[in-house]
Order: sequence, then C-alpha cells, then structure tokens
Amino acid sequence: MKVEKIKKTNSGKYRIEFDNHEKFVTYDDVILKNHLLFQKEVDSKTLVELTKDTEYYDIYNKLIKMITTKLRSKKEVYEYLEKRMVDPKDQETIIQKLTDLGFINDRNFSAAYASDRLYLSNDGPNKIKGDLCRFGVEENIVEDVMSSLDEEEITNKLRKIITKKMNHNHKYSSYVLKQKLAVELVNLGYDRDMILSLYDELNTGIDKSSVLEKEYQKQFQKWSRKYEGKELYQKIKEKLYQKGFDINEINSYLAQKDI
Repeated sequence: MKVEKIKKTNSGKYRIEFDNHEKFVTYDDVILKNHLLFQKEVDSKTLVELTKDTEYYDIYNKLIKMITTKLRSKKEVYEYLEKRMVDPKDQETIIQKLTDLGFINDRNFSAAYASDRLYLSNDGPNKIKGDLCRFGVEENIVEDVMSSLDEEEITNKLRKIITKKMNHNHKYSSYVLKQKLAVELVNLGYDRDMILSLYDELNTGIDKSSVLEKEYQKQFQKWSRKYEGKELYQKIKEKLYQKGFDINEINSYLAQKDI
C-alpha cells in the first residue's frame, strides 16, 4: 500500500492515510526515521517497524510528561519501563537519552525530594534518607544531600511537632507522654536523643499538677467505691505510678489529700 496523505493532528501527532483507506497515527520522529515520503510504498515489514517505533515514542513521551510533572529516580523509570515490558535494549536507550537531556538526574531528584519532605511533611531525616535509598539512589548522593540539609531547620521543625503534641495530650503523665512521643517520632525519622532532649527542654516549667489532679480524681471516683482509708491511698498511689507519674510527685500530691 502507498502513503496518500500525512496530516498533523490536534494532539501534535501525525495521521498517515494510505491508498487502501487505512490510517495510522504516529510521531514526526517515526516519519523521518522511516522516510515516509508521499506515494511511498509501505510493505508489511515496514508497517511492523512503524508500529514498534510508535510504541517506543508513546512510552518515551509519557515518561517525559511524567517526569516533568514530578521528578523521578532512575530506578523508578526502570520500574516503569519494566511494567510496560519494554525491550531491555530500548530501556537503556530511553534511560540514556533522558539522562543526557537532564530529565533523569538522581542528585536533583534527591535534593528536591528531601526538601519537599522536610518542609511539607512531618518526616524526619532518617525517614527521608531511608526513602531515598529505597528509590535506588546511590549512597554517596544520599549522604551528600542529607548533609546539606539545614540542621537548625530540622531542630525547629521537631520542636514545633513536640510542642503541638504536648499541647494536645493532657491525659498522659509527663513520663508516659515522653515515651510515646519518642516511639512515634523515631518512627517518623528523628534521632531519639534529640527528641528526648527537646522534650525535656520544653517540659521544664510546665505545670503538671492539672494532669495529676485529673488522673487522681478519675482514680478516686473509681476506687473509693471499693476501698477507703489506707487501702484507698495505696490503690490510688499504685495506679498513678502505673500511669507513669513520678513517685515523688505522687507522694507530694497525695500528702495534701485527706484520704
């Protein structure tokens, strides 16, 4: 069959019309590569090549659109190509071309990812580092990017998180809250020693009596139905201690109560 007409479509692709009324939509690169001039004879072998080349550029252009929307690591691009069962040789060609054009750059990807997670999420440096490793970024690039993060910014961010959680968790004793925050924030990627140090700093001078008073009233209401006198005193003391309150604070507080 022969090429009768080649017309550009609204999508930017080209529609080839053959003399047998069949149509084929492809890219200008494919047309140039296969020398599809007007009245050119196209046999079945050429049509197979046109189809293969068009599929190649479909994947290639989708990748460019995907990467310009959101930066991707080289590993992510490989995984994308694998899922679409692209021939390994074509994978390497696409990866190399996108790398040469600057669309794939693991250093730029890592810097952008780390910055986004630092400023737009509660993720800490250890979690960010782990994520970059899972994205397949080379260790030396990860270390360079992580070392460039602003330590003061990380500290201020952690201080804000701890302050917010302290202000919204009045039902726990200082000790219990400290342990809960340590576990939660270590999982978010922060250093345990930094968490505990900042918690102690922020906890200094806070009036803890209201929390203790609230828990005391709760325990008194519960156990005064069953115990009284010394037994009630011991039971409440035991429960307050189990809740994580400091024994000296408990003794000092209970000494003021008439039980």
